[in-house]
Amino acid sequence: MNGYPPLAERMRPRTLDQYIGQKHLVGKGSILYQMVTSGRVSSIILWGPPGVGKTTLARIIANQLERPFFVLSAVSSGVKDVREAIEKAKKSRFFNSASPILFIDEIHRFSKSQQDSLLGAVEEGTVTLIGATTENPSFEVISPLLSRCQVYVLKPLEKEDLMVLFGRICTEDPVLKNRKIELKEDDALFRFAGGDARKFLNIIELISNSFTDEETIEITNENVTRHLQENPAQYDKNGEIHYDIISAFIKSIRGSDPDAAVYWLARMVEGGEDPKFIARRLIISASEDIGLANPNALLLATNAFEAINMVGWPESRIILSEVTIYLATSPKSNSAYKAINNAQEIVQKTGNLPVPLHLRNAPTKLMKQLNYGKEYKYAHDFKDNFVIQDYLPEQIKNTKLFFPQNNQQEAKIAERMNKLWKGRK
Repeated sequence: MNGYPPLAERMRPRTLDQYIGQKHLVGKGSILYQMVTSGRVSSIILWGPPGVGKTTLARIIANQLERPFFVLSAVSSGVKDVREAIEKAKKSRFFNSASPILFIDEIHRFSKSQQDSLLGAVEEGTVTLIGATTENPSFEVISPLLSRCQVYVLKPLEKEDLMVLFGRICTEDPVLKNRKIELKEDDALFRFAGGDARKFLNIIELISNSFTDEETIEITNENVTRHLQENPAQYDKNGEIHYDIISAFIKSIRGSDPDAAVYWLARMVEGGEDPKFIARRLIISASEDIGLANPNALLLATNAFEAINMVGWPESRIILSEVTIYLATSPKSNSAYKAINNAQEIVQKTGNLPVPLHLRNAPTKLMKQLNYGKEYKYAHDFKDNFVIQDYLPEQIKNTKLFFPQNNQQEAKIAERMNKLWKGRK
């Protein structure tokens, strides 16, 4: 295989027709497809997990629109690099030609000042920005920049998508199309790939390299598992394993194992993980897995996020360790998580049910004439600041969505609700 780039690079699509997955965005008739074919693309942010084609899609857009393409990585670029890229973009634009594309990988890692330096160029149309992020841009991209971009969500690839990719490997790759490949079992292959095309290609390349040119490449569950255990570094060429580690970290906290949780924290610290990434996951864990069993957990996790911004690195590792141990040793409850899931399911099934008249606001005379708010009972006018009345729409008024779980804190909540509502809650 000497002289050939890695399989993931060899199989990188060059056009939208070659692009696999994300049909909701790039399939014929979809919004991005129409934008590209019309030649009018606005600034966008592509949000999704690793290996789903964010960088590739940006390159395809630039190629198909035949626009200059400038690339910055938020990991290694500063404000100076941003300004230089914008200046180059200005010089590459002639008369009324369309604006060049500036692609910023991992835009969530850009500081506020770096993002601020982009604003003018994006607003004036000097560049068309395409940002790629694995993090929720609502939290990581400043509001002025976010308001000037459309956010598109990319999803992990389905098994069917990866099978299409596998077929192309066997028929189009300059190296492997000349080899015999047998996919005897695929459970481990798809499980370890996890909807990530780059992982999928890396695994296949790793397996194929273990066979001689004359041998048939056999992909089995045992083969995949053994090779990944023996060659974790080769498998994780681009650092995607940090998603596996964060998963182990959160599951250890959920499982009340402080030793394992701190171990996985240390793996992330030693691996150079962004402390804010860890802190955000702790906030999610505090609300999803500990919840009402210990409401202080969310306060501590939120304060930790603020604290690491003030303290900096490496001392922030101590703050993260404190919160990790606190969450891991806290009682657990997912009642709040389940309650919002139950409520969303009801909303999806029943649609926009009308707000009961007695709960509606009545700021105008007409609304008062229509009895808006007429029968509403003001809780503070009654004993214990409580009165029984219906707060849900008529069609679902007796629906129970929140179920307190068996822990000391929620037992008190359940007792109080039963006392107030006389067993109705």
